[in-house]
Amino acid sequence: MVATVADAGRESTAPEASKAWDSDPFNPARKRLSEVLLQITADESRSEITLNELMTLLKGRGRAALILLFALPNVLPAPPGLSAVLGLPLLYLCTQMMLGRMPWLPGFIGNRGMPFQAFVTIVQRAAPILARAERMLRPRAAWLVAPRSERLLGGLALILAVVVTLPIPLGNMLPAFAICLLALGVLERDGLWAGIGAIVGVAALLLSAAVVYAMLRAALLILLGAFA
Repeated sequence: MVATVADAGRESTAPEASKAWDSDPFNPARKRLSEVLLQITADESRSEITLNELMTLLKGRGRAALILLFALPNVLPAPPGLSAVLGLPLLYLCTQMMLGRMPWLPGFIGNRGMPFQAFVTIVQRAAPILARAERMLRPRAAWLVAPRSERLLGGLALILAVVVTLPIPLGNMLPAFAICLLALGVLERDGLWAGIGAIVGVAALLLSAAVVYAMLRAALLILLGAFA
């Protein structure tokens, strides 16, 4: 039975296969996401990796793993402009999570690539942190990651993803961190982590709103002072 589920996760993109794969996060035949990412970086023949290639290499991991992968670089120091490359797929995937659909990216997004060395650098920085987090995750508080709850979490993640793509000074790290917590909770069926991610997400939205308000108020005062 374990082998059947593992094979389905590796070879099928059908919703049933994805659910079967994700429903048993501690299946011994299933590698951790950190292990899969490090395995991808071992391919030295690549000079570039596209988003569609990443989705193919991560097949069977579900929407949450892809959302985590695209949100994580916004939490860590990353090459300039990377958030612009990963912002659109993050919006698409969060929308699909909210609607309960399978992960998919249109060609004009999925065929965009990043230098492979930049991807390797991000994974090398993120993998140790991700591995430590994975050791603390376990299935619990299942009602918080049930299908209906998962759609609500997807809606919150979508709002946070919009904030991540906005040019708010230092405004993308906390929302991206909240998305990572939500994604980890859904990926490993850990409702506690998903709940914490939701709390951090609401706090991030309030903080971002305060920053935008302060910026607009300062700009208005400067304009009024200039024409006074």
